Amino acid sequence: MLQVVGRFAPSPTGPLHLGSLAAALGSWLFARSAGGSWLLRIDDLDSPRVVPGMADDIMKTLELFGFEWDGEPLWQSRRGGHYAEALAVLEQKGAVYGCGCSRGDIARIATAPHGTADELVYPGTCRQGIRENRETRSVRVRVPDSEISFVDGIFGRVSQRLPEVCGDFVVKRADGLFAYHLATVVDDAACGVNQVVRGADLLLSTPRQILLQTLLGFARPSYFHLPLVIDPSGAKLSKRDNAVSLTGCEDLLGHAGMLMIQALAFLGQDVNGMDKEAPPGEILAESLCRFRPEAIPSASAPF
Repeated sequence: MLQVVGRFAPSPTGPLHLGSLAAALGSWLFARSAGGSWLLRIDDLDSPRVVPGMADDIMKTLELFGFEWDGEPLWQSRRGGHYAEALAVLEQKGAVYGCGCSRGDIARIATAPHGTADELVYPGTCRQGIRENRETRSVRVRVPDSEISFVDGIFGRVSQRLPEVCGDFVVKRADGLFAYHLATVVDDAACGVNQVVRGADLLLSTPRQILLQTLLGFARPSYFHLPLVIDPSGAKLSKRDNAVSLTGCEDLLGHAGMLMIQALAFLGQDVNGMDKEAPPGEILAESLCRFRPEAIPSASAPF
């Protein structure tokens, strides 16, 4: 039987917040309850947005909450060569092409539709070649005119036609950085990750990653998308909201057990009788014995 390999992949563009804590907890519970490994990846690919010192803060905060990961953390900023190799494979297959369009160009096309979350759908302007007097800005994947489906462990069956949702999407940006979808697919395959547990804000991006997995010959992981933590107005928490960080939160240690129990309750788990004064590691151990994946809700809610 294949051992489960899960992961948590925070971006050091700000401190962990309550939504990050719930995502870390959910991914840890799924992996550990199956007797599997739990890896840590630092998604510092978007270097202009990375906050210096925040990756260390995130790791120390996770340790404070009792989390222990297997092996050394993987840093995306150090893996550009691997992403370039994957892009070369896509180029050899004719699955990608250079694009000279800016976001403004796409927005100015009167017929450009909007996909999910009001996302601009790329109309394929450069699919047959870049227009005269234009230079390549980014690299896009040719999406098929067919349905991509998968079964999420929490949301059930999800199906998409990528031409209607996003069109040909970017795998290498105009600033030379590789895009998230390519990087995460390459890294998951390299680390043997076969269980992806993350926030529901990435649910509708999953078919793009499945397409890349297919094109690159990678196995498809199982997916579980957790409910999002939202504020009272219904908006998703930003990293500025409800930060859970050692930086500027000197009394975090005294509240760690309580926050862990609240995160468990948010994920629909039984917290009756749990001691909020107990060390977080003990609470994690007890939550593992009680873990019921089927109790996790799909609806987003306040923490």
